[in-house]
Amino acid sequence: MTDQNHTPETAHDAPEQGVETTVAHDETTATAEQAAEDTSPEARIAALEAEVADFKDRWVRSEAEAQNVRNRAKRDVDDARQFAIQKFAKDVVEAADNIQRGIASLPPQAEDEDSLITKLREGFESTERSFLGILERNGITREDPTGKPFDANLHQAMAEQPSDEHEPGHVMQAWTPAWLLKGRLLKAAMVIVAKGAPSGDKATTGLDTSA
Repeated sequence: MTDQNHTPETAHDAPEQGVETTVAHDETTATAEQAAEDTSPEARIAALEAEVADFKDRWVRSEAEAQNVRNRAKRDVDDARQFAIQKFAKDVVEAADNIQRGIASLPPQAEDEDSLITKLREGFESTERSFLGILERNGITREDPTGKPFDANLHQAMAEQPSDEHEPGHVMQAWTPAWLLKGRLLKAAMVIVAKGAPSGDKATTGLDTSA
């Protein structure tokens, strides 16, 4: 009787084990199919294309940054080359101003003037033309501000005077010209500025003459 009691239980357990085995097999099969789908040629191609696009974007950014570095370095070198002679150029333009002062110190030209004065004037003027030509070839230029609006970036106001010939705030006389080195101010012009209203209102010229 003992054997008969246990036999049905054993028979009853067998189908349950078969079901569990079938479910496990189905899960394994589903996992394998999913893995096969994930590694399909289309998926691999898409993944590679995304990776290539990412690498390309990184390369473009890196190349752009490298180009910016090269441009900055070139600009720094050009600036250093162009303005390395700035201190020397200031001394040179002082010599040019002295030549101009020498010409201005001569008596006004007259038909009956002494031949020595004529030759002296011609010598000064010839030297000045040659000197200015050399300076221009090296990027140094002279600007006469007479009659132009006062510009604090280029002019140094030495005085204000009333004038009937010039508008208020304009340069009526230049003691020295403005000198530029490749467009950059080298030496400001010393000028006299036309005064506006007789009351001496500073707003007419924009200059502070209280000093």
